[in-house]
Amino acid sequence: MDAASPDAASPDAASPDPASPDPACPDAAGPDLPLRRNSAYLLLTTGRFAQAIGAGVGTFAVPLVAFEVTGSVGQAGLISGIGQAGALLATLPAGVVADRVNRRLLLIVAAATGTALWATVVAAGLAGTLGAWHLAAVLFGSSLVSAFVNPASGGALRAVVPAAQMPNAMAVNQGRMAAVALFAGPVGGFLYGMAHVLPFVASVVGHLIEVVAVSFVRKPLNGERTGATHPLADLREGLRFVGAVPLFRAVLVLITLLNLTSIALVVAINLELVRTGIDPRLIGLVDACAGISMLTGAIVAGPIVRRVRVGRFGVATIGLLAGALVVMALAPTYWVFVAMLAVGVFLYPALNAGFTGYLTVIIADRMMGRATSLLGLTGLIAAPAAPVLGSALLEAWGIGGTLWVMVGAMVAVLVALSLTRPLMRIGRPDTWAADALE
Repeated sequence: MDAASPDAASPDAASPDPASPDPACPDAAGPDLPLRRNSAYLLLTTGRFAQAIGAGVGTFAVPLVAFEVTGSVGQAGLISGIGQAGALLATLPAGVVADRVNRRLLLIVAAATGTALWATVVAAGLAGTLGAWHLAAVLFGSSLVSAFVNPASGGALRAVVPAAQMPNAMAVNQGRMAAVALFAGPVGGFLYGMAHVLPFVASVVGHLIEVVAVSFVRKPLNGERTGATHPLADLREGLRFVGAVPLFRAVLVLITLLNLTSIALVVAINLELVRTGIDPRLIGLVDACAGISMLTGAIVAGPIVRRVRVGRFGVATIGLLAGALVVMALAPTYWVFVAMLAVGVFLYPALNAGFTGYLTVIIADRMMGRATSLLGLTGLIAAPAAPVLGSALLEAWGIGGTLWVMVGAMVAVLVALSLTRPLMRIGRPDTWAADALE
């Protein structure tokens, strides 16, 4: 396939000087260690994996506990939505902070804060005083903290993984998230069945493990830092940077709609299963089967990313999910949900690995935090809105009507994605460095 033109990302894209190693990618001038021998990478990945498992288990239990406390699927969705609003409010300042401070320290402080927040839920649960607003407040605080973690993690990964290994690192990350999807639901359902507070204990433990793991990272996680200018000037620079790139502008719209639809779909299905009295362990099985599918997809993500343009398997990914949604809408039953969610998410790891790997390679280190946060709005806008949307559609139209709305939204994303030229022009990994942004 032809290499992507630099203006697939921006008219200002330029090829890096091969004689000058990228300070954001240490070891670029020397032989690259395999990822399995890169201790800084392994510690960062271990910490993020533990935190993601703990957070996934706790997040699984949130709508169940919220429904138990309020007795309403609508209010349960509202609590989840309010809880996720913290990340949306913090994302712009978080990107500025991540580019100005020590990323290692920021990751440790954020994980320690998450540990303390979820510990209050455990304490209130054990005391029998856990209420809906307490749960919403902790979700709000936890999502706010995550807004600082995401841009810092992206920059930290760039600091310890050479560009040539980024596709493999991203494929491993997708495997990690698939494993979270695989284990979080069943483990969350099992722990919730034993005691409703136990999933939140898992959240505490996961955050604590990340604190310890990141504390042992000794490699610098920053390249060039900002700091000489006013934070508002840094924010304006980040906004101009993202706004000037056609690819970024398109992604902010398309991926937001995709995330909104996907998250609302999962929320609606889970609440429908709760409302119809399905055992929590069986609800967890839905997530488990989706996790197995994504884990399998993560295994083949590396070869797919190396051989197929991001845009092409992006179209295939959205098309597969749209087809699965049609089947679910025609036959909205438990086992159809189990099978079709697994089918629909199979290609997601390859799409995520390819696109996030491309962005990590082309964005300069000094802009990584701000660009990551701004592009992260695609998920953060959806996170508080999707639970409210999913639960409102479910209450108004039932699961059948909700699924047909999702089908329409997914078809719209598929058509728009196919017509987005900057995305369709991204080349294979050996061409990514040529698209590097100044």
